[in-house]
Amino acid sequence: MTAWIAGVDGCPGGWIAAFQPLDGPQDCVVRVLPDLAAICEAPEAPAIVAIDIPIGLPERVGAGGRLAEQVVRPLLGPRRASVFPTSARAVVEAPDYTAAIALARRGSLQPFAPSPPAHAIFPRIRAVDAWLRALPDRRGRVYEVHPELAFASLNGGAALAHPKRDPAGADARRALLRRAGLPEPVIAGPPPRGARSDDLLDALACLAVARGIARGRGVSYPDPPERDAHGLPAAIWTLLPDETPP
Repeated sequence: MTAWIAGVDGCPGGWIAAFQPLDGPQDCVVRVLPDLAAICEAPEAPAIVAIDIPIGLPERVGAGGRLAEQVVRPLLGPRRASVFPTSARAVVEAPDYTAAIALARRGSLQPFAPSPPAHAIFPRIRAVDAWLRALPDRRGRVYEVHPELAFASLNGGAALAHPKRDPAGADARRALLRRAGLPEPVIAGPPPRGARSDDLLDALACLAVARGIARGRGVSYPDPPERDAHGLPAAIWTLLPDETPP
C-alpha cells in the first residue's frame, strides 16, 4: 500500500495541502481543504502531515514566545520577523482581540500583546489544537513546521535574502523546490482556487520537510520537543543537512 505525506499551509480558502506518495516523487496532488480533519481523512490518508501552525500552547510564555520560536528565530536572519511569538493558551482562547490584549496586559501570562497578524491565525491554532487534543492517536502524524525555516534548510542552512512575495524571493524558492526534486508542473503551475502562489510554495516547502521526517531525517527545534499541559509537542521541524540538495 502506498504511503502518502502532506505539506500544509494556511490560505484564504482554508488550508492548501500538497500530497505526495513516498514512492512517487514526481507525483503531487494539491488541493484546498477546510480543516486538518479533511486533510488527514483525504483519499491519500497521509501518514505524516507537516503543517505551518503552532502546536503546543504554553500556559505562560516569555517575551520571545515558546522555546521553539526562540531557537529558530536567530537561524533566519532577515526572515526572523516571520516567526511570531506564540501566545499563552488563555490568550489564544480569548473570545476576541480586545479580550486577548486585556489578558496579555495583566502580565502574568505573557509580557507582550499579540500582534494583529498573530491574532488573525488564533482561530486556526484553536481548531488544530482542539482536533489534536480530541484525537491523541493522530498526534504522531502531525508536525509543526515553518516554511522560512524549511527554505533555509533547503538552502544549505542559509536564510533567503528576499521575502516570499518579492519576485526575486519567489524565484529563489521555486529554484530550491526544483533542486529538492519536487515536480516542475506543480512548482510552476497556478495554485488551486482559494490559495495564492506564495501559499503553494510554502505548502511545497512543508512537503519537503514531511518527506525528510518520513525518511527519519527530520530535526526538531528544540530537540527533544517541549510538551504543553495537554501533552502536545511544542517544536518546529525541518530537514537535517543531508536531506537538503547539494
